[in-house]
Amino acid sequence: MRPRPPVRGRGIFSGTGIIVTGLAATLVALLYPFWSYSHQSATGADVLSAQTVPTQYGPLSDLDLEFITKVRLAGLWELPAGQQAEQKGTTAAVRTAGQHLVEGHTFLDERVRDVASKLGVTLPNEPNAQQKGWLAELDSAQGVDFDRKFANILRLAHGRVFTVVAQVRAATQNSLVRALADDANTTVLDHIRILEATGYVDFDALARDLAATGTPVPAADPGTVVPVAPSPYPTYTLPPAATSAPPSGS
Repeated sequence: MRPRPPVRGRGIFSGTGIIVTGLAATLVALLYPFWSYSHQSATGADVLSAQTVPTQYGPLSDLDLEFITKVRLAGLWELPAGQQAEQKGTTAAVRTAGQHLVEGHTFLDERVRDVASKLGVTLPNEPNAQQKGWLAELDSAQGVDFDRKFANILRLAHGRVFTVVAQVRAATQNSLVRALADDANTTVLDHIRILEATGYVDFDALARDLAATGTPVPAADPGTVVPVAPSPYPTYTLPPAATSAPPSGS
């Protein structure tokens, strides 16, 4: 019996199948990262988009909203704390610090309510629980004990919000929030300086308290208090705002 001749087409189809299979595997390998990425729960850009609200003044982020709320809350308790210092402070430096708090937070509260109104943000109408506790502590304190608690509690609170102001000013894309951060930066820095000028701020306790939470530990008796007047602020002349970006390469 003669052997059957080889079927030439079988080899051709077999080789073609190997090539097609290889190409398919390569295509899957190329497409899988894209498919996997597109099916993730959220990318960084998705998260950023989900956490911002478009407004005519620019995107409003969660951090912007937190900042606006903190400015409002600060005025709700620091303004009455300043009024207490004006009435109960035993030194001119403490009473002057109270005056700065009253004037600064009266101004900032007007600004933040205007910004919130334009952005459609609902503001709190009373201090939070911790702030109410601080006000109660100041209300019950008298004499030098009041001076000491006033300076240290308020200095701690201003230090905490100061970091938020800096973060917002550096990152916000909203023009109203940016302007509010400028005003808050000037006001909070003035309050920090005037509180330190009372001579009652315990910087060791402040460093510990800023790393923790809760009401600051009362400072030890510093002895004779020598008020130090803050140095005057430097002023700079700014150029007019540009209406458009300069051409590339200029």
